[in-house]
Amino acid sequence: MTEREQALIQLIKENPFMSQQDMAVELEMSRPALANLISGLVKKGEIVGRAYVLPKENNIICIGGANIDRKYHLHQNLQMGTSNPVTATQSIGGVARNIAENLGRLDNKVALVTVAGKDSDWQAIVDASEAFINLDEVEQLSEYMTGSYTAIMDTAGELVMATANMDVYEALTPKLLMNHDMALSSAPVIIIDLNCPKATVEYVRQFAIARNVPLVIVPVSSPKMNRLSDSLEGVTWFVCNTDEAETLLDMKITTEENYLDAVAKILALGVGNVVITAGSKGVYAANDTLQPTRFEAKEVESVEDVTGSGDAFVSAMIHVWLEKQPIEKAIEAGLLNAKRTLESPFTVRPELTKKLLENELED
Repeated sequence: MTEREQALIQLIKENPFMSQQDMAVELEMSRPALANLISGLVKKGEIVGRAYVLPKENNIICIGGANIDRKYHLHQNLQMGTSNPVTATQSIGGVARNIAENLGRLDNKVALVTVAGKDSDWQAIVDASEAFINLDEVEQLSEYMTGSYTAIMDTAGELVMATANMDVYEALTPKLLMNHDMALSSAPVIIIDLNCPKATVEYVRQFAIARNVPLVIVPVSSPKMNRLSDSLEGVTWFVCNTDEAETLLDMKITTEENYLDAVAKILALGVGNVVITAGSKGVYAANDTLQPTRFEAKEVESVEDVTGSGDAFVSAMIHVWLEKQPIEKAIEAGLLNAKRTLESPFTVRPELTKKLLENELED
């Protein structure tokens, strides 16, 4: 497109209902010249509809957390009430964002829907994410700070204390999501984590049912299970860990029989595909054609960092499922991507590509 055409497209993105006269003034051109420009873009398929609505790319939509994760490693035992020498590290995190980056690296078109502050933390997330994730659907709010998680680790690497500034996600409301209905409607799948308020999770569930869009729900932690919808009818995938399954079902899960029973119980709640991850025990899964089954975990040579392995599992599994592969092959891909991420010092392994994953699965 020409520079003029690109400038017009940007105006339409910002306000698709702007009048032609206002557009002409903004672009410093005559109204007839603008009309010709619009006509040309309509013929090219860059503009559709009378309101100049831009066609969507059918992005996978990931809704939820995009955070800065900071870790402070103490040089000596913690002393309260004074300054403690530390070594600091920072990484980009958030369940929805991590899943989105994995999917983007696997050559999927993916967009992130979240809320963030207008601050340097958000810019750091943009710098790390924009090569793999469409960020056009992100809402920046000046009254909030971008989500962050801060952990203080002792000399043995054990957690001493952690803080989580996640207030911004309370602004991720159904009303805000209504601004993104078109993106959600055209998605091949919507993935949502439980950083979102309960009302938002329920809104997305009902939206997915009404628009016939597959929905994946990924809890963030056991305490946030209270944000889950009261009904799971219409949920295509529900992927949780042992603690989260115990909270959902109000039962203790320790034996293989417990796990198989838990998978069956969640399936009975109306979910299409259920997966419970159990660390070194593997995963347990079921759907309407697969009886509750255990899949062995991949042997990990050396654990570098556990952060992001669960998100790696979900993303590779959904990637393979979107290619119309059976659940068994999808879970195999998830387990393999989780293994490779555990062996990597990175939250999302930077070498990941679609071709690499395919080769690893063949090997």
